[in-house]
Amino acid sequence: MRPGDGAHRRGHHREARHRAGRVRRYRHLRGKGACKCCLILVQEPAAPQIIERGMPAAGLLAHTLVSRIVDHVPYHRQEQINARSGVHTPRSTLAAWAGRTGAQLEPLYGARRAFVLGSQVLHVDETPVAMLDPGAGKTKRAYVWAYARGAFDAEPGVAYNFRASRAARHPVEFLQGWSGTLVCDGYAVCDSGVKLEQRHLAGCAAHARRKLEEVAKDRHSPVATEALQRIAWLYRIEREIKELNIDDRLAVRQTRSVPLWEELHVWLRLERQRVPDGSAIAQAIDHSLNRWSALTRNRQDAAVPIDNNHCENLIRPWAMGRKAWLFAGSELAGQRAAMVMSLLQSARLNGHDPWADLRDVLTRLPTPLNSRRPRADDLTDPNATRRSAPRQGAVPRRLRTPQQRRRTTARGRPAAPSGRPIPTPQDPNRRPRLTQSRS
Repeated sequence: MRPGDGAHRRGHHREARHRAGRVRRYRHLRGKGACKCCLILVQEPAAPQIIERGMPAAGLLAHTLVSRIVDHVPYHRQEQINARSGVHTPRSTLAAWAGRTGAQLEPLYGARRAFVLGSQVLHVDETPVAMLDPGAGKTKRAYVWAYARGAFDAEPGVAYNFRASRAARHPVEFLQGWSGTLVCDGYAVCDSGVKLEQRHLAGCAAHARRKLEEVAKDRHSPVATEALQRIAWLYRIEREIKELNIDDRLAVRQTRSVPLWEELHVWLRLERQRVPDGSAIAQAIDHSLNRWSALTRNRQDAAVPIDNNHCENLIRPWAMGRKAWLFAGSELAGQRAAMVMSLLQSARLNGHDPWADLRDVLTRLPTPLNSRRPRADDLTDPNATRRSAPRQGAVPRRLRTPQQRRRTTARGRPAAPSGRPIPTPQDPNRRPRLTQSRS
């Protein structure tokens, strides 16, 4: 198009604008009324909330937890960020909000744990996290255990478990009643957990390769270099069959991977006889030969991956977060953070926005068990209404009706229509001394 042709074309461009997060405050007005006959104050119930009679709504609680657990923003930084929006939220208040919200999410964590244990292939891994040691003036080492569904499962899921040690009793307790194939990195605790139930152990080729990489990098060993090349051939096949179904994947492994595994086994045994005992390359080869049956478990079961990288990627947020918030305040606080992390990471695995998912959960979460609000049967049962209604003496003086003030004496007993107190049943002939009412 040339100038002067009479045609015009408008130019356009796009721009992205950012508006800082704003917190809006809402004031809910609920009506009050008093019955003239039964002298009972009635008020419209408040809307259900996670924190009873608290200020934060579901969106603010979700923002606090996502910022802490997903974005790894400590509470003192959140306090500064909220202050720029005109909201004063001390770090102690944010910690209390997170703790109470985590407690309310415990039933959902139980359902998530049951869903994860419903898989026949389970990945497990652990990572250290610092925890405060009261009275010692320092921190001690605790551990977060990650249990994830199989890497080839159509519905992914993960459940975290915060414990004060790395003892074998913790995974044994978590996996109680479960049977299947357990994929781990060769930690001795996994061996003890497999012996208790009808379970199978699958090893991690990535850990075996990592041992050889250290030798090849530090010692420039030709044996380690050749072993890495042989393992790379196996990983190349796994990348090609990743999207296949379970039957086709097993067929390809039987045709192409099994011969390579057998050649690698023969070659490692031969090279082990040539290297000196106690050397670094000997220890790397022994690491693979001692766990050979677990390393080659994927040859028999197509649902078992070649390594445990799937679980290591899911436990990486804890490694990133401990550099920001440094430590957990207690074992209870760490377990509640693990419960929230389980829900948020599972939402991310399924392609959901963590904040939107958690906000929806906190909005639709049922009323807490310790709520003081009347239930549906309380609203229909008159006896329950009387029991849940506040006592007459508990009504503030400024909210009492004029009739309540006339019919109430200083001792709190009901008054007769004449204005005098009703005689006590112990001495019906005795008229009690009248006192001036303060109402």
